[in-house]
Amino acid sequence: MKIVIRMDDITPGMDWGKFNRFKKLLDENGIKPLIGVVPDCRDEKLAIDKKREDFWQLLSEWKEDGWVIALHGLNHLYTTKCGGMLPLNRQSEFAGLSYDKQYEMIKKGKEILKEKGISTDIFMAPSHSYDDNTLKALRDNGFTKLTDGFGYKPYLWKDITFFPISVNKKSVLKSDKDGIVTFVVHTNTMTDAEFNFYKDLFIKSNKVVSYSEMLNAKPDNMSYAGHIKEKLTALSKRQLVTLLGFVKKLK
Repeated sequence: MKIVIRMDDITPGMDWGKFNRFKKLLDENGIKPLIGVVPDCRDEKLAIDKKREDFWQLLSEWKEDGWVIALHGLNHLYTTKCGGMLPLNRQSEFAGLSYDKQYEMIKKGKEILKEKGISTDIFMAPSHSYDDNTLKALRDNGFTKLTDGFGYKPYLWKDITFFPISVNKKSVLKSDKDGIVTFVVHTNTMTDAEFNFYKDLFIKSNKVVSYSEMLNAKPDNMSYAGHIKEKLTALSKRQLVTLLGFVKKLK
């Protein structure tokens, strides 16, 4: 099983110390990730460091170096409590809103990136939450790819190519199956234990590859039954995370 890296919440005011620490690790191992850029970030939780004035220039340099860029929402503000098609969370910037509203948000985000010299046809939904209106709005704005869903290779659903994320990292590492899957990384909140996990993974495993390999993999067609199974898996994982959090509070 091959593994690619997706980095969320890339903004001018992110935690640059943690980001640069992880970027150095990627560079040392020749790994080019997918990064989700918030074009007009208004989420105060992501305002950690002073904004880098050269942020957009850095993005262009990273893209030139082989990094892949996705549009990560618009403002990264949660406007609904809708889990959408992949209900890993009970919040969304997009799911639950009208098609017209989502269309304008996606259009605006794409325009901001374009003004900064960045083009992409890949979308990364904040909190993994999107719905039918999101997919239609993406298609109508020229997006053909979405980093989300479950599985071991890309798949087609409603004329969008989905690039799946892992349900369970330990299972992926133990698997001998052919395929490719995404590990999701949030450097803003990365602990030393998480950093060391990836350090060991990159050094000791030949499974981690650059994101371009995911993009080049031929997608399968997702069936309706597969779509239902995916949604149930997301619900089960959300309930498990909620239960573990409750148990942790009791200790």
